[in-house]
This record gives sequence, C-alpha cells and structure tokens, in this order.
Amino acid sequence: MQQGNNMPTKKYGLTALTLALATAYTSSSYVYAAEENADKVERIEVTGSRIKRTDMEGPSPIQSIGKDQIASYGYDNLQQLLEKMPVAGSGTFSTRGNNQDSTANGGAAVSLRGLGPDATLVLINGRRASVSAFAESITNSFVDINSIPVSAIERIDILKDGASAIYGSDAVAGVVNVILKKDFDGMEVNLGYGGTDGPSYEEKTASLLWGSSTDDSNVTIILDYFNNSSLSSNEAGTLGTANQTPYGGKDFRSSRGFPGFFVVDGKDTIDPACPADRVADDFCLFDYGPFGYIIPEAERVGAIVQAEQKFANGMTGFVEFAVQHNTSVAAGAPTPLDQKAGLTVPGSHPNNPYGKDIKIGRYRTVDAGARGWDISSDTLRIVAGLRGTINDWDWEVAAQKGRSKSEQTGSKEQGWVRVDYLQAEIDAGNYNPFGGTYNSKEVIDRITTSLVRRGESHMTSYDASITGEAFTFNDMPVMMAAGLEYREEDVSDAPDDQFIRGLIFGTESIAAAAERDQWAAYVEFSIPLSEQFELQLAGRYDDYSDFGSTANPKVAFRWTPHSDVTVRGSWAQGFRAPSLAQIGLGPSEESVFFEDQYRCAATGKDCGPLDYNIEYTGNADLEAEESESMNLGIFWAPSAELGFGVDVWSITQDNKIDKGPYGPIYDAECNNQNSTICLRLAPEAGQSLGVLDKIRAKYKNVTSQDASGVDVSANYLYSMGDNGDLKFNLEYSYLDNFEKDDLDYTGEYGYPQHRWVLTNSWMLDNMAVNLNISYIGEFEDQPDFDFDGTLDFEQHSTRKVDSQILLDLQGSYRLNDGVKLVLGVNNLLDEEPPFAIGNGDDDLYGYVGKVHNPRGRYIYTKVTFSF
Repeated sequence: MQQGNNMPTKKYGLTALTLALATAYTSSSYVYAAEENADKVERIEVTGSRIKRTDMEGPSPIQSIGKDQIASYGYDNLQQLLEKMPVAGSGTFSTRGNNQDSTANGGAAVSLRGLGPDATLVLINGRRASVSAFAESITNSFVDINSIPVSAIERIDILKDGASAIYGSDAVAGVVNVILKKDFDGMEVNLGYGGTDGPSYEEKTASLLWGSSTDDSNVTIILDYFNNSSLSSNEAGTLGTANQTPYGGKDFRSSRGFPGFFVVDGKDTIDPACPADRVADDFCLFDYGPFGYIIPEAERVGAIVQAEQKFANGMTGFVEFAVQHNTSVAAGAPTPLDQKAGLTVPGSHPNNPYGKDIKIGRYRTVDAGARGWDISSDTLRIVAGLRGTINDWDWEVAAQKGRSKSEQTGSKEQGWVRVDYLQAEIDAGNYNPFGGTYNSKEVIDRITTSLVRRGESHMTSYDASITGEAFTFNDMPVMMAAGLEYREEDVSDAPDDQFIRGLIFGTESIAAAAERDQWAAYVEFSIPLSEQFELQLAGRYDDYSDFGSTANPKVAFRWTPHSDVTVRGSWAQGFRAPSLAQIGLGPSEESVFFEDQYRCAATGKDCGPLDYNIEYTGNADLEAEESESMNLGIFWAPSAELGFGVDVWSITQDNKIDKGPYGPIYDAECNNQNSTICLRLAPEAGQSLGVLDKIRAKYKNVTSQDASGVDVSANYLYSMGDNGDLKFNLEYSYLDNFEKDDLDYTGEYGYPQHRWVLTNSWMLDNMAVNLNISYIGEFEDQPDFDFDGTLDFEQHSTRKVDSQILLDLQGSYRLNDGVKLVLGVNNLLDEEPPFAIGNGDDDLYGYVGKVHNPRGRYIYTKVTFSF
C-alpha cells in the first residue's frame, strides 16, 4: 500500500481517486443520524459515509448510543460507558489502576476488537482530535476520552468496520464518533452524586446546557464539572496486596525491600532486621500493593461552545470551541533501589554493623514516603468553517486547531529521592540504611527533590469537501463525496533532567519528540445498481512526510431482497501510520517481572520472578501498519417494534509495530556478561554473571494480528397498553479467533470469547425503569506460565478466570416539565472481580484490571432542571 522510503509499491485501479485529486475537497463531515419515523426503534443512519443520506441501514455495521441510553447506564465517565460495549476489547484502559509507573496517568482510551487504542479512530463531530501528549504503554498514541464530558454528548456512533478509505489512518478496527449536543433552545441544569457502600468512594457531577436558536442562527453552550474521590489500594482488602499466595495467586512482592540486603565481602547479606515472613532467597521482600490507587482522585472542568450563522448568500458559518482542564494524581511505593544505583556504606559509618566498606544491594527508602505525581492536562479544540450549496452540490471548508498539554509534578514531600543526595548523606553518617530505620525529617529533606515531566501535542488541519449527485445510472442518482485534507502534527514528551541523568530510580522515564505533515485526497460513490442494491466505492490516498504514502480502497454493498431484510457487506484495506512517539522515542524504560534463569543457574541467585527494566527506543525507519477487513451481515426488521442483525467480521493487520516480547532477546543475549543488548552489572568474585541491569529493545514492524468474530444485535418494543412499554436491546460479540505473533489468544488472558450487554426498559408516563445486564466470559489465566518473559500459554493450560455478570438498575421520574429525578445502582449485587493470578506485568493484585472493574456497588442520584 505504501510507497516512499524504499517501501514496496502496490497499485490499485481506482479511477475514482484521480477524480478526487481534481475535485474541491470534502471535510470529515459525518452523516447526521435521523430517525426514519417515530415508530422505529433504535434505527438511525450514522457514521461511516461522507455522503449525506436519509435511509436507515448503510453498508457498514453501526452501533449508535443516544443520549437517553447513555443516561440509562448511569455513568458520568465516557470510558466506563465504552468499556461496557461488547465491541470493546483488550487494550481499553483508564485511570483505574493507572498508578505511578504508568506512562499515561490521568488518560483513558477505548480499543475496539482488542486491536489496541492506536487502531481505533476517535472522532468528535466527525473530525479528528489531537492525541494525548503522554502516550500509553510508552508509545501508544490515543485520544484521551477523559477530555470529552458525557453531559455534552448527543450520541456515540461506533463503526464496527475498517474505515481508512473514509477517514484515513488509525481506523483499522473501527471508529468511535462522538457527536456533541447542539441546536438546543432553553437551559438545562444537571446535578449528580454517587458513592460506593463499601470502601469510601464518591463522584460528583454538575453541568449546564444553554442554547438559543432562531431561523438563521443558533448557539449552544455546555459547561461541565466532574469530581471523583480516590479509592486507595490499602482500602481494597485482597485486591490491595502484591502477595496473592494466600488467595491462590503468586507472590509479586518486590525484592527491593525495607530493610534491604547488602553485599559484604562479595556475599549477599540480608539485613538481620528483616522479618522472617519477608525473607525469600537473598532478599527482604516488600509489598508495594497498598501504596497505589484502585481509582485515583480526579477533577475535570470543561466548556464547549457551538454556533452557526446563516448568511444572506446562502452560506452558513460554523464554529466549535472546546476547552477542558483535568487534574488527577498517581501514587507508587517508596523509591526502590538496587545494585546499579552504586550506593555504598563506608566502614566508618556510625551505624554500620559490619565495620567495613559494603555495598547496598537492594533497598527501599520507605522513610522518605510513597512517591506521588500530581497530573494536569489541558485540551483545546477550535473548528471554524463555511458550508453552502452550489448547483445542488453541498460544499464545506474548515480549519481546525487542536492542542493537548500535560504536566506531571512531584514535590519533595512526595517521596522522590536522588541517589547522589542519598549517597552524600550516607557518607556523612547522617542517613542510616540499616535495621529498617526511619530517618529524621531533616535528613529526608536533604535526600529528596522535586520533579516535572511536560508533554504537548499539536494538530492543525484544513479540509474541503463536496457531496451531491454526480450522474444518473439506470435513471437513478449516483451520489458522490470527494475532498482534500491537510494536517500537521507534533508531539513532545520531556522527562525531568534528573531522570535523564540517572539520579531517580524506580519509575518509567519517557522521552519523545517528533513532527510530521500529511495530505490526503478521497472520493466515495454510492451507486444504485437497482432499487434493491446499492454499491459503495471509496478510495483514499494519504501522503506522509516521514514514512511515505499509502492508497486504500473500500468496496461495500447494501441489498434489500425484501422490505424486511437488509444484507450488507464490505471489504476494505486500511493502515495505521507509526505514531510520533514510536518514531521519536528516546531511551525509555518499563519494569516487568520475570526470572533471570541464566543467573539463577550460574550462581543460585535471583531465582523466581523479580522486577527488571526493559529499555526501548524509537525507530525512524518504521513503516505503516497495513490491514484488511471484511464484514458480511444481515438485518431483519419485520415490524417497527422488532429488529435483529448478525454480522460476521474479520480484520488482518500486518506489519504491526510492537516492542515485541523480551523473552527471545533474553534467551539470545542474557547468558553473555559482555552483551551490549542485555546489560549486567559486574559479577561478584567467583561469579560468571552479574545482576541483570536492563535489556535493550527497539520498536519494529515485527508482528501481525488476525481477528475474527460474530456480532449480534437485537431490539424489541412491547406495548402493554395502559401498563406502559417494555423495550429490550441486546448487543453481543463473539470472538472466534485472535492471533498475534503466531500465537492464538482466543479465550486466553484478557481475550474472552463472549461479551454481551442486555438493556431492559419499562416506560409509563413520567416513570422509567432500566435494568442493564452485562456479561464478560471466562478466559485462561497466567499467559506466562513460568514468568520467564516468554509467553507460553499455548504450551500450558492454566486455571480459568471466571466469567462475570453485572446488574445495573436505574429508576427515573419526571415530577413536571421542569424537574426529573433519577436513582440508580451500578453493580447491584456488589460482585467482586473474578480472581486472577495475573500476567506478571500490570495485573499483580488478583484481578485483571483492564477487563474487570473492582469498584463494587455504586449508588447514585441525579436531578435535572429544565427551563
């Protein structure tokens, strides 16, 4: 698909693409959802085409969630809502469990089909948004959906189909298009409060919606406030400890302990003050689990303004303006130190019980306190444009500016220890590292420091489009949309200089800087071959300043053999450009648990899973990821009250950019003390291998992903006359196959095969009751059976992580035209997340954090005032 940078060229006979280059450009205008008639249930035509149309079922599968349905779920957080959807999968993440060692604290993203947040395109009103300044998992760029307030959403369209031919890069697994409220006349105030009935946790919300509309203008203003308290790990019982052995799991406590161990005369020597139940091998273990947050405290304040003005010449000007300010916190255990810190204790130290110079092996400055971050992010989005009609052709031109700015700060009071300051205090005899001693505040003040990490991303884009009737075929109009786009992007992520100089230990240090520009041309045709058969042809050409160019086609059809039946199908190619973080990544580290089997065999030391560092760097020669998607579905609607749909889908993603498993690197390099890829400290006397320092790795086009499955949707409206109406809606997703790196993940860790949501509503006059039932199927536990860094779940069968069913109940009553009350309970039965041994990486506390929500029963109330 690409050309440029010595990349292979593939040519496609897209005559339509040539036409696009000669045509005035179509913006990323989206198809506005419109109900065909008031009696239809959840039947609206939405995102997935540039062509304006009024029919209900298009060639691509769409799930549309309107504002009333959004309200029925009871969530004031977009991430919590989207993770409920069965189409979401592995890779969806949030602030939940997103603690000090995360690289995207405060952010959240959705991953459709489990292909990752970077393979899911998020749009706002049909246009791209700037990505988060801080990438997740070091280099995964994403749109932070925490910057989109739920109160501002009119509806969410989830396009469950590859759409690079329509929208460009990232639309590999699908598109989430968030459409904001507008054309509102009046004022509405919403207030909400909720909390858990177990460990103390609460959420507070407030929003104001104001609008004014006339025949030739309208303006809508939305103000939103959200606040949640923290739910700390030390309140979470069994979910707040890294030692899960009492509950059937593993002991993931850290080898960097308090007290620690020392190297005396070349021998590892545990501090005698280490309690017996924390002694393992030559280490004094430390439980870092209680120091994090299940849910960190957060506050979000935002404002959105949308306005339109019609002019006398038939043109309409429009403006969108949005600002969002979010704050959050992150926490981690006190600073962990190991041999590479190079700390020593002189024999003259007044507290040195050995009377000779010794080395500090592994130690943790618990007396300096837990480490903490304060995180703030500011997003800005401005869109301005004109639209109109010339000779029955709709046209639009627009410009957009977007910015995401993030900052993490840590103060001296938040546990950030500098090793050079610590060494100076040890040498002076002021700091006592022996016996689990808590040193004085005056000494702690002299070994701690303040830190700051700053990130910023920018996007500037311009677009122009036309759409209308191109010509007739069989006396029927052939509709067309075409356009041009230009976009500039840059991102920077700068850690504190103290990280770069190696003076701070125990946290991921991310550094990245890159920029690019890109232009694109696209065209789309809707060709009615007959009254029952519509053919969609689309093509798009993208040219990037860094990796090269790519052309992507799409062919889709919609066939209505009967008035009640619609058959749809699509085939498309897609791509994902390397993220700017992947191209411009500086040396960045993450810590993982695995066993240093080579050193264990050679020295009898470091046996069992311990936390080690993997250092990753970017790659300017990365190529774009390529994909191919197919969908075939049928929708049956025998009446206005009943609808049923089935879609069979598959997505193949090649040239996948990944850091790759570190296990093969370990196997090839880490039995060599002199390796420049697997770095070890100098071995002690008589030993052949020193302590593992870090493994160096690089992002490459190394993997492939192949996913397929079946989606089922159904809805039914049953009228009970004077007793009201019952409404049922089912969304079900079955994962038939998910392969990555020649490994079959289907039903394995984090990849359940079955997920569904059943919503049930009863409505009578001013009353409504909603019962939502969500299901996540079982999947296998422990993907790395022996925690040696190599995924071996195909060779070993482990226990199953149980399935989970959650019930959410909500009731509402409208007192009059101006007041509506809501009372609801999420997780009505207070179900705990199913137990999991974990993956030895981010799931260490007895549950799978990116699949199951540990919040517990949550009770909330809301009131709406309309004026």
